[in-house]
Amino acid sequence: MAAITRVFLPGLELARLFHTEVVAPILNTALGKVSYSAALIGWGSEVQGFDTVRSTDHAWGPRLQVFLSSRDFRAHADELDALLARELPQSFRGYPVRFPFPDNAPARHWVHVNDLQGFFTEHLGEHPAAGLSVSGWLTTPTQVLRELTGGTVFHDGISLLDAYRKELTWYPEDIWRYILACQWMRLSQEEPFVGRCGEVGDDLGSAVVAARQVRDLMKLCLLMNRVYPPYSKWLGTAFGELSCATTLTPLLCEALAARSWEERERHLAPAYEIAADMHNDLGLTEPLDAKARHFHTRPFLVIDGYRFTDALMATINDRQVRALPPVGAIDQYIDSTDVTDRNFADRRRQYTTGPALAALHRDK
Repeated sequence: MAAITRVFLPGLELARLFHTEVVAPILNTALGKVSYSAALIGWGSEVQGFDTVRSTDHAWGPRLQVFLSSRDFRAHADELDALLARELPQSFRGYPVRFPFPDNAPARHWVHVNDLQGFFTEHLGEHPAAGLSVSGWLTTPTQVLRELTGGTVFHDGISLLDAYRKELTWYPEDIWRYILACQWMRLSQEEPFVGRCGEVGDDLGSAVVAARQVRDLMKLCLLMNRVYPPYSKWLGTAFGELSCATTLTPLLCEALAARSWEERERHLAPAYEIAADMHNDLGLTEPLDAKARHFHTRPFLVIDGYRFTDALMATINDRQVRALPPVGAIDQYIDSTDVTDRNFADRRRQYTTGPALAALHRDK
């Protein structure tokens, strides 16, 4: 028997067609005058536009979210989910409509019916209608912000989904300046260690520090371009879409491939200088010297990133934000997926504010 072939459609396009041709007619008949919104946002490489044929091997197919008001969700969600289970076709454009995720779970359709307010609150820990608090912004990982602002809205009958997403498009000005300041501080704190590790014969340590600096430079460039950095799988892909990547990528790749600390510094130093020029081009502070220099009297090349931290912090008008230590948003100081992944807003708050850790002491 000949294998079934199908033309790969990017997931967002597949979802748009699925909504238009299949899901919308079912919803319009079932809901009548009840308003709903529909979109594909949240998890999934297709939401970011990064999906390929490889993506189709698991957790991929015709899918989207349906959003109802809280009152309509309580009244209609169960009935609507059952109707979709009965009425959705077995396949669409050659892709199964029902598939398992995780792989050992029962196959099901993936037109999820959601409470609009509950969906955003679950991801953010707050509701965005009145604007996020400073704490809300700083405890929401950039990957989550990408997921909520990425993808496509197919229909916004509730007239709130687009507004919520617009509210999350980018950080408020003072919070952006603060996060940039903290990213510069991350670079500053380890700049001289590429050379110092190598000088004492720890080439492995030097390489590890250089790799950390490369990652933080990539994130800094994304933040300066008002792009939320994605998690590690897509960091290089997102960075590659920036205009500065044409110049920076060869330098960063050479720094990672280098076999000595001196060679790493020869490539990192001009990369620091490019980032410094990008900072100056933003006009957020008075221009700063963008030339690499020696670390005090030691022969290690640095940009002294703390200078950019200090300059940015001095421009912040919000006294609450200006008083914060240069630690940053949650994924600038926590690197655990079990804290920064989606749907973990309660876990983030419990862990960072103490109760989850305090329980360990009570149990002793």
